[in-house]
Amino acid sequence: MRSAIKKGLIALSLAISLPVAANNYTIGTGSQSGTYYPLGGLLAKIWSENIDDFNMRAEVTAASVENVIKVSTNKQLAGIAMGNVVQQAYEGTDPFPRKMDVSVLFALYPNVVQFLVPAKSDIQSIADLKGKRVSLGAPGSGTRVSALNILSTLGIEESDVKGQALNYTATTEALANGQIDAGVIVGSLGVGAITELALTRDIRILSFSQEEISQIIAANPSYAGLDVEADSYRNVPAFTAPAVWNVLVAKGDMSDEMAYEMTKVAFENIEQIRQSIGVTKFTTVENMNKLAGIPLHPGSQRYMDEKLK
Repeated sequence: MRSAIKKGLIALSLAISLPVAANNYTIGTGSQSGTYYPLGGLLAKIWSENIDDFNMRAEVTAASVENVIKVSTNKQLAGIAMGNVVQQAYEGTDPFPRKMDVSVLFALYPNVVQFLVPAKSDIQSIADLKGKRVSLGAPGSGTRVSALNILSTLGIEESDVKGQALNYTATTEALANGQIDAGVIVGSLGVGAITELALTRDIRILSFSQEEISQIIAANPSYAGLDVEADSYRNVPAFTAPAVWNVLVAKGDMSDEMAYEMTKVAFENIEQIRQSIGVTKFTTVENMNKLAGIPLHPGSQRYMDEKLK
């Protein structure tokens, strides 16, 4: 009799606890030193506080590729990723073995492809980089992939420059010391490495022509042109550069109602996020579908249509 009662209590306990467990979620971010992690943490907090029976935490990951894979295999409810990675997942191209079941809830903010030169440099355009000493980014980095793709699209091959494989810190140090003529950093507007360099050195960031931007977008649909205001970095003039938007992704089969509610709650509380993470000034309803080539989740699209009608 006691055994039967005990089994009944265990069954009742499991029945009660299962719905709670089903409503615990994670959002994939990146390293704790980057922007993805604090942004994901704030989104998780806002959703948990404003959506019924919803509890989410931010998970430290290796960022874009891992997040897309985990979302598409139901190991994360949502994840933050670079648009070009999401494009590759959507199409099933390398590094993904097949098409991933992933959709976009909304665009977040752009990672800008920034070519740095000393303020007094005779390098005025991308074409002027030929024959120059250029840091193209660390081996295996997103910066290096983006830099080489963009240069190649504009008719400049790696052999046309005296390329160096330096990370952010080494790039800014080499530029400050006159060891290179130009350096590439792909990161959010206001990225620390450039901000710190601009405090001690006079620099410029090369501006792409509208024709160059159009060429890049035609070859790489995940890119968009971004006009950056003067003094976004100390004493740096205004410039136009290609940018890859970071986006919030979910599995394609997420319910329309959940996608709608998550999108709605995020934008209703976006000012709270902007107080801590400045680049989310780009996270607007108007910019939700900035990642060309991949449609928004139907639930997110409904929210966007309601707000912009």
